[in-house]
Amino acid sequence: MTRLPFELFIGLRYLRARGRNRFISFISLISMLGIALGVAVLIVVLSVMNGFERELRERILDMTAHATITGFDAALPDWAAVSETALAHPQVRGAAPFVEGQGLALHGEALSGVALRGIDPLLEAAVAGIDGLMVAGRLDALVPGAWRVVLGEELARALGVVPGDRVVLVIPEGTVTPAGLLPRMRRFEVVGIFRAGMYEFDRGVALVHLADAQRLYRLGDRASGVRLAVTDIFRAGTVVREVALAHGGGVYIDDWTRRHANFFRSIQLTKTIMFVILLLVVAVAAFNIVSTLVMVVRDKQSDISILRTLGAAPRHVNAVFMVQGTVIGVLGTVAGVLLGALLALNLERLIGLVERVFDTRFLAPDVYFISDLPAQLLWQDLALIALTALVLSLASTLYPAWRAARIQPAEALRHD
Repeated sequence: MTRLPFELFIGLRYLRARGRNRFISFISLISMLGIALGVAVLIVVLSVMNGFERELRERILDMTAHATITGFDAALPDWAAVSETALAHPQVRGAAPFVEGQGLALHGEALSGVALRGIDPLLEAAVAGIDGLMVAGRLDALVPGAWRVVLGEELARALGVVPGDRVVLVIPEGTVTPAGLLPRMRRFEVVGIFRAGMYEFDRGVALVHLADAQRLYRLGDRASGVRLAVTDIFRAGTVVREVALAHGGGVYIDDWTRRHANFFRSIQLTKTIMFVILLLVVAVAAFNIVSTLVMVVRDKQSDISILRTLGAAPRHVNAVFMVQGTVIGVLGTVAGVLLGALLALNLERLIGLVERVFDTRFLAPDVYFISDLPAQLLWQDLALIALTALVLSLASTLYPAWRAARIQPAEALRHD
């Protein structure tokens, strides 16, 4: 018969203290609940941060491609060959040419700087999700030679225009006339409005047809570059590099992870800080095990002395109290993981219910670009949190168990 059942039996028995020792059981329960709540809160917060990161990534990629290949001097003369090379790559699922430049939008006395983007609506659908962002009009209303434009929602509001109105687009390139150098401009009809949910795009982007942009910027058949959509967005940098090398080089390459690196670095930094801060909450709850076990050791000195007198070695006494503390940590961690996962998986529904009951909004849509509270539960986060909580709980048992193992039977029994 091994020693483990003996140590496990006594350790579990001490958790169910009775009579005058009920206070110790109460403290053990509080320690267990503290660990459970700390773990659950940590899971929910990290899930919300993951949800915000996912939403931000999806909204950015709705407006920008996974990767871009551009030419020198802001023009790519052989964009058709680049598209053909890209589509031959097994991990590229879409390619579309684009023209990009800066301009000024005028309507009445209102004016605003814009990032003017020329696209082919049919090809653009393969690399971005602008079609799904339209709140008025349709993207396929952009046809060559019609001089039509689609504006971001905030830009349209700033200019005071709606579909059917006309705006003047001025580009920073001059035309020599007998009267001197005049800026190049063209009147466009507003045929659509989109809402990406990010102020950067909604306030500053205007979409026109690729052919109209080529004529406006006098590019001929050239384009600024080619936008790519890949099957694995996290390998976009590698894929666009392989496409550029297959084409023969001589081009600039970029991908979404570099173009919007600051957004995702800030989110990652926030996640790390929140993890550390909330981990301290779990640590405080776990270290309550220390005070619980110290009280048990002081209360059970005579029991420990009798065990030692009957032949129990210090390591066996040590194991008794480590079992008790570990069980508290395991039960608290399991309860916290189950509670946190349940809340994270149903958070959006719970928040919606609370908002309906109290007639309020936690994230006002006119203030925040994400008006819902998204959550994404990642199993690797779950495993990391559970493992960390268990390690902290186990570490909390070491000192009290060591104190118990050092008790001398003669000294302890002399005072009883």
